[in-house]
Amino acid sequence: MDRSKQLGEVKVSKLLMKFSIPAIVGMLVNALYNVVDRIFIGNGIGYEGIAGITIAFPVMLIMMAFSMLIGIGANSLVSIRLGENKKEEAEGILGNALSLLILISLSLTVIGSLTLNPLLKLLGASEKILPYARDYLQIILIGAVFQSVGMGMNNFIRSEGNPKIAMYSMLIGAVVNTILDPIFIFGFRWGMRGAAIATIISQATSAIWVISYFLGGKSLLKIHTKNIKLRASVVSKIVALGAAPFAMQLAASVQNFIMNTSLATYGGDIAISGMGVVNSIVTLMIMPIFGINQGVQPIIGYNYGAKKYDRVKEAYKLAVISATVIITTGWVATRLFPEQFVSMFNSDDKELISFGTFAIKRFMMFFPIIGFQIVSSNYFQAVGKPKHSALLSLSRQVLILIPALLILPRFFGLEGVVSAGPLADVLSSVVTGTFIFFEMKKLDDSHQSTLLNNVEDSVKSIFEEKNIINDDKIIKEL
Repeated sequence: MDRSKQLGEVKVSKLLMKFSIPAIVGMLVNALYNVVDRIFIGNGIGYEGIAGITIAFPVMLIMMAFSMLIGIGANSLVSIRLGENKKEEAEGILGNALSLLILISLSLTVIGSLTLNPLLKLLGASEKILPYARDYLQIILIGAVFQSVGMGMNNFIRSEGNPKIAMYSMLIGAVVNTILDPIFIFGFRWGMRGAAIATIISQATSAIWVISYFLGGKSLLKIHTKNIKLRASVVSKIVALGAAPFAMQLAASVQNFIMNTSLATYGGDIAISGMGVVNSIVTLMIMPIFGINQGVQPIIGYNYGAKKYDRVKEAYKLAVISATVIITTGWVATRLFPEQFVSMFNSDDKELISFGTFAIKRFMMFFPIIGFQIVSSNYFQAVGKPKHSALLSLSRQVLILIPALLILPRFFGLEGVVSAGPLADVLSSVVTGTFIFFEMKKLDDSHQSTLLNNVEDSVKSIFEEKNIINDDKIIKEL
């Protein structure tokens, strides 16, 4: 059975598992880069090291944003060209994407390196944390090209219908990072620089894997030197198609920056480090939901286009249930063992453990509803309503959370910073629930209309076959 038929005919629950599991694994592996670094740094260096990575994280998000701008934008354009059976044009876009990824990442390396100290101070680094953040980010910036090429070009492997190879490219990097981190931090005693070197070596490994795929014989599209030269018409289309995910990732960077500066103002270095730990745990819990979103999106999109609205609703409900079960399981674990979660990152610092435990309990207070909010936002993207999707996606991380981070601390201090998260979770879920309520109502009406039209067509077909009647008005009355 070809892909189109299986999306419309195979049992929805089976399809969801088939499409989601590789994506979930890939998302978790991607999250492990930052989490593994923080665990080893926390135990090998202390809370100062975790704070250093947390301060540097908004810059890393900006680097990822540019990778998504080019990777997702070019991938969308390549898919269109392949659908039009224009393979040469698709390869031209692939070559331009590679050039853009390299040029932009090298530019970020130069700009970031020249402005490193003032940039880190702007992001909230104290005099004590500044050396740790600088040692880490300085190396990460040098290896920006590996991160950009590996992440950006991996999109094309997935679009060619090779999700497992795309997953392996991320898995290889994560495994290398996990092996090298303890060797460089504990064995060689390289500290923050050791963690950063381990990260860029692992990213270089992934980048080499991805490039070798397109240079070898397994890929549909190939990298040719003639396509490396940038063309303005191609670049403008890539940027236009990648603008939305770029803006959302950029917004996440701004949100992290505001969170860090608020933590620095009202809680100091320990608060920054503690929220760095909490964000690592949150990332591991949320990444599987993004994997579910990747898996359910083609199922919802295909059946919505085919007007099989009952399957659309079933896919959406199963995705929400799956996401809620996953997030609730993690949430229960954080309720039962909050200290143990924080202790994974540093088992000796009592002050860090105390604040981290409080922050987990407060910041993740309403986390079980987050699965519904994230899946529902993605639903609108899947059915071709990107404005609705963007509004709901930004509502939690930007439109509600950023104002809450700016207002609540003025009245409640550090508790206000940590309480901004659950407030954003609740309000964004209420907004999302309102959108979904009316959307499901429209879906039910469309489903009923489709059923009636099908019955009408069947009756008309039977009568016409028997040469009994051919009056549309009478058929409709029947």
